[in-house]
Amino acid sequence: MTATPADERSTYDVIVLGAGPVGQNVADRAHAAGLSVAVVERELVGGECSYWACVPSKALLRPVLAVADARRVDGAKQAVTGPIDTGGVFARRDRYVADWDDSGQARRVRSTGVDLFRGHGRLDGPRRVSVTRQDGTREILGARHAVAIATGSLQALPDIPGIAEARPWTNRHGTDSSTVPARLAIVGGGGVAVEMSTLWQGLGSQVTLLARRRLLPRMEPFVGDLVTRGLTETGVDVRDGVQVTGLRRPDAGGTVTLTLDDGSEIEADEILCATGRTPATGDIGLDTVGLTPGAWLDVDTTCLVEGVDGDWLYALGDVNHRALLTHQGKYQGRTAGDAIGARAAGEPLDDSAWGDHATTADQHAVPQVFFTDPEAGSVGLTAEQATDAGHRCTTIDLDMTAAQGANLYADGYRGHARIVVDLDREVLLGATFVGQGVSELLHSATVAVVGEVPLKRLRHAVACFPTISEIWLFLLAAYQQRKDN
Repeated sequence: MTATPADERSTYDVIVLGAGPVGQNVADRAHAAGLSVAVVERELVGGECSYWACVPSKALLRPVLAVADARRVDGAKQAVTGPIDTGGVFARRDRYVADWDDSGQARRVRSTGVDLFRGHGRLDGPRRVSVTRQDGTREILGARHAVAIATGSLQALPDIPGIAEARPWTNRHGTDSSTVPARLAIVGGGGVAVEMSTLWQGLGSQVTLLARRRLLPRMEPFVGDLVTRGLTETGVDVRDGVQVTGLRRPDAGGTVTLTLDDGSEIEADEILCATGRTPATGDIGLDTVGLTPGAWLDVDTTCLVEGVDGDWLYALGDVNHRALLTHQGKYQGRTAGDAIGARAAGEPLDDSAWGDHATTADQHAVPQVFFTDPEAGSVGLTAEQATDAGHRCTTIDLDMTAAQGANLYADGYRGHARIVVDLDREVLLGATFVGQGVSELLHSATVAVVGEVPLKRLRHAVACFPTISEIWLFLLAAYQQRKDN
């Protein structure tokens, strides 16, 4: 569809704000339902995940972790004789982000029959979107059935005196930089903080990690302990229970000084803040439909925004604050796209607990992996969360070396596994694994949690010998032994 003057309107069934993976998924599903779809993107088609988050961070981390794995295997470790080639690592990253050229992804969007508009999209009242192009011209789009907001989130910088002067790295600098700072201070204790600590220490920085609480505080407590131990062994100076109270960087190209709450100071060449996210909703016209600019958007199970009349406005991915993970946003996009199609066709919605139009996995079965050394992965509820939710439950804990495959994976393998069992229904409520290679265990755990597979049946899912997956057999056997006793 060609652009039209600002006083004319292009009308579509569905308009999507944001062409990241979440926006692309809702657009694909709505178009598959026979609806005409327009997608508006103000930056790069492919979004944060493709260019500054998931893809580049994992492209950078893989060489670091591959070398670390090799150094744990007799015979292989002798072949690791030099430092990591940082130029090769950065070139690998550049390939995976296509040198920040989104033309390929833009072609892919258009090839599906979806119209792509480049510019800043803002709501302009109910079912209307204004698109302001880079040259300042503007176009008004109308939506017959739905507008879906998939604009993501932005780095939230902490309110620390001197932070503007310090010019900190955000998550974007952490993945698009091609210079290794001699000393890097990282503030935060979540997923971005631990992954960036693993990465930059592996590339040659002396990393100091400063966290107010234990690392990865939303996971089982043992996760933070093992990740802290792993980071410390690689040379990261991990300090938890501390807070940065001030920053100074008087010279533009000079070092930054961090003051801590105990009065001590740290000097670094760069500082990276990984202290949470804020919704990218500040300038998308929320006020024109009665919502608060810059706010997270509350949604129902179909991702329909609450507090807006007419059942036409959806919010997907980070903006609804349910689970700030790309895979969960894509899941929401698929589900909401189907819901939009059903509503447009006048079909009944199945928004029951695990229905086709319900995003209930966001509350019950969110999988997450952090590519640290060791890896940490979990799905579902922690023991504390399960208890707080009123479940009568128990936990089964095992050292990962109970599985022979773990011992073969790395000499001196260290790791831990936990499952949370609902005692009344005898199904899994959650599972957590820490150790090398455990990320590939996670989908089997997710299937068990989502499918609510009875443990007496799950034991018939035989794990291959000798794989790390055998840990499942030992976890289930330990539960049965406890039950019998």
